[in-house]
Amino acid sequence: MSVWFITGASRGFGQELVASALAHGDEVVATARDPRAVVEAFPEAGEALLAVRLDVTDQEQAAMAVAAGIERFGRIDVLVNNAGYGLFGGVEEISDAEARALFDTNVFGLLNVTRAALPALRSQMAGRIINIGSSAGFVSSAGRGLYSASKFAVEAITEALHAELAPLGIHATVVEPGSFRTEFLSAGSMGRPDRRIPAYADTVGKLHAAIEANNGHQPGDPVKAAAAIRRLAATAEPPVRLQLGNDCVTLVEGKLAGVAKELDQWRDLALSTDFTSA
Repeated sequence: MSVWFITGASRGFGQELVASALAHGDEVVATARDPRAVVEAFPEAGEALLAVRLDVTDQEQAAMAVAAGIERFGRIDVLVNNAGYGLFGGVEEISDAEARALFDTNVFGLLNVTRAALPALRSQMAGRIINIGSSAGFVSSAGRGLYSASKFAVEAITEALHAELAPLGIHATVVEPGSFRTEFLSAGSMGRPDRRIPAYADTVGKLHAAIEANNGHQPGDPVKAAAAIRRLAATAEPPVRLQLGNDCVTLVEGKLAGVAKELDQWRDLALSTDFTSA
């Protein structure tokens, strides 16, 4: 039996992970801005579920939520940083305030919760940190610039955590989901900038149209994603990155091939900048 600490647990991947953990006899600290939504979703959970109010942008709330979980269950085995949202628009279109709010949740919120949980994980000399990233955190495109930047940051943070924590018995992995049939593309989870610039209609505008057409038709099954993440949490030597969904695998393969091709094309110029030996 494991103790899971899951942020953003009232919907999407978070809710599916709570359901999976409870179904397998685990205990769960499920956090959300409105914990009542978690309780209402799992009325039969009993003492195995602790629903806690948490706005991840609030550092004190993060510390209190972790403390409440440890007081209730004695430890945390798996931390899932799932809370976050999307913001899609051109880089020029997104205001400073909109960009900072996005990073406050997707990046600094993740850091708040991770820093709050790490002392307990280090004292245990064991544990898993699973950060929910995105395929957009590996491959960006028109209209995804700022959202991708926030998820690129999650990639870098996780890669560093993996190196820093492995000697302490703690494993960190970033999960990169493709397009899954959750509420992510709904108004409550996805934002658009207030400013719209007509010059980007043929680039960013096409993304907005694709999002509207794709909502409710995403190829990924969130129940299967939760099962994959559960398997990841039980793996003795988990990877730094785990791609989920055929669309994500295809994007990553294309990016890797493109980077390799570009590196080869510009290799001579890249290598020309070193000091020449005497």
